[in-house]
Amino acid sequence: MQQRKFGHSGRTVSCIGLGGMSFSDFYGATSQEESFTVMDAALELGIDHIDTANIYGMGRSETVIGNYLKARGGENPFYIATKGAITSDPETGQRCFDNSMSHLRKELEGSLTRLGLEQVDLYYIHRRDTRVPIEELVETLVTFKKEGKIGGYGLSEIAPYTLRQAAAIHPCEAVQNEYSLSTRLPELGMLQECDRLGTAMVAFSPVGRGLLTDTPPTADRIEGNPFLGVNPRFIAPHYAANLEKTAQFQRLAAEMGYSTAGLANAWVLAQGEQVISIPGTRSVTHLKQLVEGVEKPLGAAELARIEEVLPVGWAAGDRYSVAQNDGPERYC
Repeated sequence: MQQRKFGHSGRTVSCIGLGGMSFSDFYGATSQEESFTVMDAALELGIDHIDTANIYGMGRSETVIGNYLKARGGENPFYIATKGAITSDPETGQRCFDNSMSHLRKELEGSLTRLGLEQVDLYYIHRRDTRVPIEELVETLVTFKKEGKIGGYGLSEIAPYTLRQAAAIHPCEAVQNEYSLSTRLPELGMLQECDRLGTAMVAFSPVGRGLLTDTPPTADRIEGNPFLGVNPRFIAPHYAANLEKTAQFQRLAAEMGYSTAGLANAWVLAQGEQVISIPGTRSVTHLKQLVEGVEKPLGAAELARIEEVLPVGWAAGDRYSVAQNDGPERYC
């Protein structure tokens, strides 16, 4: 498995990490046993990086990972990243963000307890809370690092200007933003800024939430999923148009000797040495397909063929609904 530099610590991780959202029921029902099987397969394939968050299944993902480590006698073979800052208003119950030290400390302690760790390798701020100045937020994270609770910090769904501000105070190890053939916003500044600052660009949803696979979500699965069921790219009239385009990409993948997910992941990894992909899956078969993107890297001619089939801007519909777009920083 190819290793890539992860931020400023000198640490390297596998260029593919394992997204822990799939260890909850976010994209479909799963069990702890199935998640253990996926983690076993990941290690066999050389994957040594897991990404999770406190809100994935309201702590379930972290608990499953912690139980996996416990079943291994406490041995931790993974570089583990988790996140905090998304919460709910105690009065209205609506989703909101809290970057205060008191809230982040409480959430970090909960994450460490569920994971069974004294330190998490990387701690992301899942969403920026603009009420807290970036200087105050970074100082909070530096305090956690000095206390030995985190190895470094990252920022999720931010804009390049926020990364510049944060990095000027203390080096930021990683930025985590959505990036795939269907969502190419990071190319408008974030990839470049990460490269300039030596920050890892961690790409989540590299296969477009299942759209860029051999088996895109069915209508029944979309209707039964609270996220996909209201996401513009997965509902009428956009979904039919997107399936028509991705069918062409499926044919191209077959011609090139890849699964569709493998080719989509290979494209993400080809966008720069600072890029690390973190697909999530409940299936060992799908995980092996994703790893094809590492085993068979793409050249310039192959990248050009992909661009012909799925040119920038091809996807119909916004990547988020209005409600889902509450939190990510918009910079274009």
